[in-house]
Amino acid sequence: MAPMGIRLSPLGAAVFCLLGLGVIYHLYAGVISSSLAAFRQKREVDLRDLLAVSLEAAVLGGKEVKIVREENILQEKSKGKTREGASEPLTLGDLQSHRKMFNLIKNTFPQIRVNSEEHDNVVEKVTWTRDVPADILDKVEGGKFVPIDSVTVWIDPLDATQEYTENLLQYVTTMVCVAVHGKPVIGVIHQPFTGFTAWAFVDQGTNMRPRSSYTISPPKVIISRSHSGKVTSYIQGAFGNSTTIIPAGGAGYKVLSLLETPSREVASIDQADVYIHITFIKKWDICAGAALLNALGGQMTTLKGEDIDFSGTPVNKDGLVASVGLDHKALLEILPYWQPEKY
Repeated sequence: MAPMGIRLSPLGAAVFCLLGLGVIYHLYAGVISSSLAAFRQKREVDLRDLLAVSLEAAVLGGKEVKIVREENILQEKSKGKTREGASEPLTLGDLQSHRKMFNLIKNTFPQIRVNSEEHDNVVEKVTWTRDVPADILDKVEGGKFVPIDSVTVWIDPLDATQEYTENLLQYVTTMVCVAVHGKPVIGVIHQPFTGFTAWAFVDQGTNMRPRSSYTISPPKVIISRSHSGKVTSYIQGAFGNSTTIIPAGGAGYKVLSLLETPSREVASIDQADVYIHITFIKKWDICAGAALLNALGGQMTTLKGEDIDFSGTPVNKDGLVASVGLDHKALLEILPYWQPEKY
């Protein structure tokens, strides 16, 4: 006698198939979900994580800068001359800071493009601690994902190297900036010799604030002490000979001079109304400051009034004017027409 088979009706077959699919889904849903998350992680990055990594990198680099200076092992040499004929020094502090900062970011986010002022092939096994500081957690929401290929990170391992060699340590900073599609979104400026760190995430939060008042009649203008060009005559032509002009080192320091710092440790920072630079300047010098100003309603533009594109070439050729708490457009209208060939 032949064995009896089980014959399903069309409805039964459909139910059986659905039950089977349900079992398969429960078996593999977790695997599929994990795979999709991993795929997304490779293609996108959470900007809050990048802010935390940037802050950690700036502080880590700052520790190296401080150690080298305090142990007096600068090993200073020259990288060459600027367009104005000033020597560009390179120290062990620059290199040690670069190695920590660059490798921390690249080891944590290997696919992100990182541009640094310094270059070498030393690999450091440093990775992010996964720590997000409490004030960032309090002010910035997570889940701010952007495509990795839209991100450019600019790092300055030691801003104001000339002043660093002269022991003018109040000017020295380490800086990290995150630009998305060429726009500065995250900025970190760390002062190694006070321990203070300024940070900002545009439209999300910052630990800085503008001062209560600024003026352009005439303003206090902060400028470079070592890359000044003909900036004094340019400024006096705009605002008059009685304008207060403050020479200072480091682009990071100059941006901080426009802001109110919440720490007594940095009370000695000069106070200025406007920051002006009329010669070439590199984007790793100014990107972090631009992000801080943008987060506070300020602006950093070229002297032509154009936004600076923080992607591509590292050189900004058209000078800059930076302000917060002022009518930036009115400020630009006072400044003489920009003719780079004159400066």
